[in-house]
Amino acid sequence: MNNSSNQSANPEIAVPLTRLNLFSGGEFERQQSYSRAVVVGNQVFVSGTTGYDYASCILAEGAEAQMQQLLSNLKKVLAQINASLSDVVRTRIYISDPDQYDAVMRVFADAFRGINPACTTVQAGLFEKEIIVEMDTDVVLNAGA
Repeated sequence: MNNSSNQSANPEIAVPLTRLNLFSGGEFERQQSYSRAVVVGNQVFVSGTTGYDYASCILAEGAEAQMQQLLSNLKKVLAQINASLSDVVRTRIYISDPDQYDAVMRVFADAFRGINPACTTVQAGLFEKEIIVEMDTDVVLNAGA
């Protein structure tokens, strides 16, 4: 059946969803026309986040520092909707240098200990050679561990 509306075929289970775009205030999002995160219902989809300080556009040096800044950026966007790391249910981590895996994952483990989101980690060529780690994140509001 071709149903072009947002309504379900069964009106008893139709759920109106709202969309909210969140921004960090950094230049990247404005220049490239994307949101830091998009909230739909109780789900939050956070864009790939790096170790840049988005206010200054300065990239942290080293794997651990980049991962710490990345997590700080994530916490800031989640705070806009009264969410926290405990609401994170899935992460996808992209590491440019496999030799930096342990350093990145030490910081990740410290931040997510007890929360234990689903996590996929891959080696990937990132668009700037200085970027060591990038992570995109799925969040379910009020899913606190």
